[in-house]
Amino acid sequence: MDLKRRISYQWQLFFPLVLTLWAIIFGMTWWMVENEKKFREDSMKEQLGLINERILATYQSEQDPRSFIDFVCRYYKSNPNYDLLRVSVYQNGEQIRSWGEPIGLSETEAEVEHGVTRTPEVNRSPEDANAGDRYFFYDNRTSADGEVTVISILPFDQDIRNATAPRSSLYWIVIALAIGVTVLSYFSTRYFGRNIKILRTIADKAVTDPNFIPPMDYPHDELGDITRRIAQMYNERSAAMQRQKREHAVALHAIEEKAKAKRQLTNNINHELRTPIGVVKGYLDTILENPDMDDTSRTHFLRKASEHIDRLVNLIADVSAITRLEDGGELIATEELDYHDVVYTIANDVEESGALGSMTFSFDVPLDCKINGNYNLLSGMLINLVKNAGLHSKGTLCELVMVKEDDNFYHFEFRDNGTGVGEEHLPHLFDRFYRVDSGRSRKAGGTGLGLPIVRNTVIAHGGDIVVENRPEGGLVFKFTLPKFRTKH
Repeated sequence: MDLKRRISYQWQLFFPLVLTLWAIIFGMTWWMVENEKKFREDSMKEQLGLINERILATYQSEQDPRSFIDFVCRYYKSNPNYDLLRVSVYQNGEQIRSWGEPIGLSETEAEVEHGVTRTPEVNRSPEDANAGDRYFFYDNRTSADGEVTVISILPFDQDIRNATAPRSSLYWIVIALAIGVTVLSYFSTRYFGRNIKILRTIADKAVTDPNFIPPMDYPHDELGDITRRIAQMYNERSAAMQRQKREHAVALHAIEEKAKAKRQLTNNINHELRTPIGVVKGYLDTILENPDMDDTSRTHFLRKASEHIDRLVNLIADVSAITRLEDGGELIATEELDYHDVVYTIANDVEESGALGSMTFSFDVPLDCKINGNYNLLSGMLINLVKNAGLHSKGTLCELVMVKEDDNFYHFEFRDNGTGVGEEHLPHLFDRFYRVDSGRSRKAGGTGLGLPIVRNTVIAHGGDIVVENRPEGGLVFKFTLPKFRTKH
């Protein structure tokens, strides 16, 4: 099929091209022959007129025209085109000189200066009369006084036609040229047919095979460059479509994951709310069902209900914070902050509140550490790190240290000297409601959202955060915060 198609392409180009070239060659040859014939005929007519004018000029100058006529006859006799030249001179109707057979014109022909005659012979024999007529160019000139008439003729038919016919070499040149353009057309159309086949193959494959990748090995010529460019554009378009499909798949997966995360968050929230609400309801029901309960027991139940209500308040606040960070993290308002002042304020609050008990919080952040951030979110993030260390690390010390800086970020480490966690728990510490020790965490009052809030806060500010176990014991949270840059 491909061979037939390639042959079809070649002959579809070959026949119109070669026929057009043949028409041009033979048309130009015909035009040249006809133009050359007309030129020679005009030249002969001009020569006849010139001969007659010179003879009349000789007569008018009262010279004997015989010597000039003899010269003319000798001069033109050497020219093969004029060896049949005939000249007759008449004076007052009588012939005074004739070279060749005397010339006689009919009355109609004698009235015009030049033309074509068929019967110029004066003494035509009956045998000649029965022969076929011959055509002659003639030129008829009469002197100003009307006494002298000069008539010159040349055969127009076979002799002159042979003289004006092109040489046989011209036909051989035309034939050779026609063969040359035919061969050239064949190889040219064969070459173009091959390139058209390549383009057609690319088009067919592009339509039928979605995984088709065109090769880039094409002839190094204009058509090859065009084919190569088309293949390149097709590959780029295919790559763009594949990239778009992947991006669409990733976006769709992200949407599905986000929806899944929201469903999971909703389920976790329901689960987390159900326990404290059930406990509070149990305490209140117990109080209502026992109106004679002593004051000590009633106060104990009310205090426990209050603790669980505080837990509900903290849980709702954390859910609100993490939802705001996930849904509108890119829209948080930021400003220039001195992070040393932020950390210093939190350290004082922790120390005055006694929230860490016997655990100590220290920091090493340089003065004038300017970051681009949101004060409330960064404060909440650090408080969550401190609370997490106090509740779960089982250590005596936690600290925040700036370890280095680069052109765009400050690099910090928050670490404690506690027991750390199992390596299997590290990938999940930032998952919502994930607890290493579920029972102990619930008893300590944690909501399970502190570390996810920390992670989302860092990401919302354009930084990164990871968590690792320290070789000497405890956890270390490594995170970055962006430097403040003055907008120009």
